[in-house]
Amino acid sequence: MLPVTEKCNNDRNVKYCLHFFLCSAVPLYQDYFLQAVKDDLHRLNKSFVSELMTYQQCQLTAQCRSEATSPKLNPPEETRSSPLPRPVRVTPCTLWQDLEEVKESGLLSSLTTREIRLQESMFELIGSEVSYLNSLRVAVNHFYASRVLQRTLNPMEHHVLFSNIRHVMAASEKFLIDLEIRLGECVLISQVEDIVLQHGSRFHSLYVPYVTNMMYQETLVSQLEQNRDFLYSIKKLESDPVCQRQGLKSFLVLPFQRITRIKLILESILKLTEPDSKSVLNLEKAIKAIHEIVTDCDKGVRKMKRIEELVCLEMLLDFGKVKVTSVHFIFILFKHNLSAIRRLHNRINIYLHLFNDLLIISSKRAPRFTVMDHAALASHVHVERLNTEGLGLPPDSFLLHLSQSHTGQPTAMILVAHTRYKWTSSIFLYFFS
Repeated sequence: MLPVTEKCNNDRNVKYCLHFFLCSAVPLYQDYFLQAVKDDLHRLNKSFVSELMTYQQCQLTAQCRSEATSPKLNPPEETRSSPLPRPVRVTPCTLWQDLEEVKESGLLSSLTTREIRLQESMFELIGSEVSYLNSLRVAVNHFYASRVLQRTLNPMEHHVLFSNIRHVMAASEKFLIDLEIRLGECVLISQVEDIVLQHGSRFHSLYVPYVTNMMYQETLVSQLEQNRDFLYSIKKLESDPVCQRQGLKSFLVLPFQRITRIKLILESILKLTEPDSKSVLNLEKAIKAIHEIVTDCDKGVRKMKRIEELVCLEMLLDFGKVKVTSVHFIFILFKHNLSAIRRLHNRINIYLHLFNDLLIISSKRAPRFTVMDHAALASHVHVERLNTEGLGLPPDSFLLHLSQSHTGQPTAMILVAHTRYKWTSSIFLYFFS
C-alpha cells in the first residue's frame, strides 16, 4: 500500500493508545448511515473521476458538519496499570487528517492527495465501527436487557425480536479491538482488509442468521404493536436520552445496514489503491467474503419467505375427495388465476400453483382453495400452444394436458390467462426452455 514513513520506522517502540468513546454522547450509527446514504445518492450525479477524487472528503466533512452540535468527549483517565502513551482521539465525525498525531507527524506534507483520501477511506471503517458498536450497545444493554420489556414478552417472542444481536455486538467489539491495534501501531494505516478477512467467517455465522430472522422480526413487531404493555414499555425506553431519538426498529436493522456498508467502504478503498499494490488481492478477497455474506443473507430471506408462503398455502388447501399429496418443503415457482373453458362462452375461474415438482389445480372460495386436480410436474404435465384464431379462442389460450391426474387417468383443459405476460410467458418459458 503506502510506504511507511520515517517516523513509523524510527519510532517502533512508540505505540499510540487508541480510546473509543462509547457513550450516549457519541453519534449513533443511524446518523452515520443516513448521511452516508445521502452522500451516495449525491455521488450518482457526478462523473467517475469526480467520485473517485471527492467521495471520502465530502462524505466525512458533511457528517462532521451535521454532528457539530454533539457534545465534545473527554478521554477516560488513564490508570497506572495501563501506562500507554498519548491517546488517539477518535469519534465518528473525525477525519484522519484532523488527528493531532497525523498533524504532528508531518505526513500530510509528504503524502499525495490520493494517498490521503485512501487513509480517510480506511479510517472511515474504524470511525463508523465506533458508531456501530455504540448503537449495538444501546440495542443490547438498553432494549434487550430491559426487565420491564421482558415482562411483556414470552421467551420465544423475546428471542425472535432480538435474535443473536448480543453475539453480533461481541463480534463488533473484537473487530474494533483489532482495528484499534492497527491504528495504534502507526497512524499511517497500512491496511484494514486483512482484519476484515480474519473476521469474515465469524461475521458470516452471525449476520446470515440475524438477517434471515428479520422477516419474522418485522412480523412480530407488527403483532406486538397491538399489545398495550409492549407499546408502553417501548415508548418509555425510546424516550431515554441514550436512544438519541431513535426507535427500536432502527436498532434492529443495524446488522443488515452495517454488513452492506462494510462492502461499500472496502470497494471505495480498492478504487483508491494503486492497481499494482500488494493490497489489491486481499482487498478483492475481503470484498468477495462480505459479498458472500450479503448474498447468503438474501438467499436466507427468500428461502424463509418461500417456506412461510408454502406453510400458509398448505393450510388453505382443501383436498376434499382428491387424493392428498404432500407438499412439504417444495418451493412455489409461480401461481396465477386463469379461466378454464369448458365449452364455448362457458368459463370457470381456476388457480394454478406450480411447484418445482408438482402442479395443483384448484378453485377458490375465499380464503381457501378447493383442489380439483394435481399431477407430477416432470412426467405428467404438458403445455401446448393452440391455433387460437382458427379455433375461435381468445389469443392467450393454451392447452394444459395431464397425462396422469390424481385419479391415474389423463385429462386436459383449455386455459385462458387473464394477464398474458405474468403467466403465459412464465409457463411457456418453463415448459419450452
